[in-house]
Amino acid sequence: MNPLDQAILSVDNALRTLSGHSRGSGRPNPAANSADALLRPWERRRAARMMRVNHAGEVMAQALYTGQEMGTDDPELAKVLRKARAEEEDHLRWCEERLDELHGRPSLLGPLWYATAWGMGFLAARRGRGSNLGLVVAVENLVEEHLKEHLQNLPVSDERSRRILEQMEADERGHAEKAESLGAVDLPTPVRVAMQSLSRIVTRGALWV
Repeated sequence: MNPLDQAILSVDNALRTLSGHSRGSGRPNPAANSADALLRPWERRRAARMMRVNHAGEVMAQALYTGQEMGTDDPELAKVLRKARAEEEDHLRWCEERLDELHGRPSLLGPLWYATAWGMGFLAARRGRGSNLGLVVAVENLVEEHLKEHLQNLPVSDERSRRILEQMEADERGHAEKAESLGAVDLPTPVRVAMQSLSRIVTRGALWV
């Protein structure tokens, strides 16, 4: 794609992500056949806050993979990133659907999360294939840890949210393993520390705002 095509694709993805019109790969919602057993209002509010955090993470995933794809000159790698982004878009759609069921809302800071992650992805891509793939591994490992924590803290009866997060966790692990197999390199320690700090900021910010 020429630079204009890339810019149009990037803007289109941002608008669809932030407006709730994501498409994804078309996989069905993993929670489709699970009963919604959350009846207590405080449990629904708690679950909604947690799903808002997960939704914010998926907004960032869309931006990250789009930035990485825009920044790479490697057609093979761009194809891998595009496939992963479609699967992450499934996650975004599932989180949106669950938020709606819980009468929750997405984080009001979505544009900030998107812009930050897009910049990270683009800069990593410009550093070369190894760093681009290394960012995938580092981010997906962080997300997998976060999802494990949420699976432990969800209300016990929230089977619908649990099914979604379990599938997300499996996909994130697969993305990291794919990136490692393609030659990911470890990111510098200061970068990893900064990413962990950003993860905490996003988690706390999206939990309430």
